[in-house]
Amino acid sequence: MMRTYKSWKSPSMGKEMEMLIFGKQGTPVILFPSAHGNFKEWEEKKGFELLEEQIEEGYNQFYCVDSFAEESFMNEKIDPLARIERFNQYQAYIMDEVLPFISDNNSNPFIIAAGVAIGAYCSLLMALKYPTNFHKVIGLCGYYDIKVHLDDVTDDSIYYNNPVDFIPNLNDEKLLKHISSVDIRMLSYKNDPTKDATRKMSDILWLKFIEHEHYVWDNETDDLWTLAPQMLKDNLF
Repeated sequence: MMRTYKSWKSPSMGKEMEMLIFGKQGTPVILFPSAHGNFKEWEEKKGFELLEEQIEEGYNQFYCVDSFAEESFMNEKIDPLARIERFNQYQAYIMDEVLPFISDNNSNPFIIAAGVAIGAYCSLLMALKYPTNFHKVIGLCGYYDIKVHLDDVTDDSIYYNNPVDFIPNLNDEKLLKHISSVDIRMLSYKNDPTKDATRKMSDILWLKFIEHEHYVWDNETDDLWTLAPQMLKDNLF
């Protein structure tokens, strides 16, 4: 299995940002880590054992990007507005650095964003804000209201990064049309603690007539990583 390590000093983040790339061709998939994960998360959780066919057959190329939550949402040492500002810098890193890097290394323009838990939130948010850059979202066991990590503080920078807040009030028909063109898939499982949060986000999308797919797997587990790789694999096609 082809595995490549890459890092560079990010102007957006002001520090070295690391990445693992699995595969050499195929539809690019950006994998966002969960709250305390990083670019090695999917490898350490043995997720690529199940995704080996996607890699070896050249169906997909996976870009495992570095962490964002521990310096932003989970960082209680700084105030909520500083947390969201750090997350905005991370978004700039994805848009201004990661996407051009992928474009330089893979001629396939179709970009899939995927992630588990808060990584699912990040995947969906990026597509909602930049729907012409992201063509498919696979949100696994996600929650989409991040005020819980921001001490319930509200301001515009938080509002526009919180899908459960800004999507209900979104009336830009052109933007809604672009969002509707994204293949959005949100998944949870039978005893998933974020199942209701995923359903709430799905209901909000339907209220704006944004077509998407919402699945609840008829499985139970105490470790979402026993299901997440299969969930991802089943939705890559």
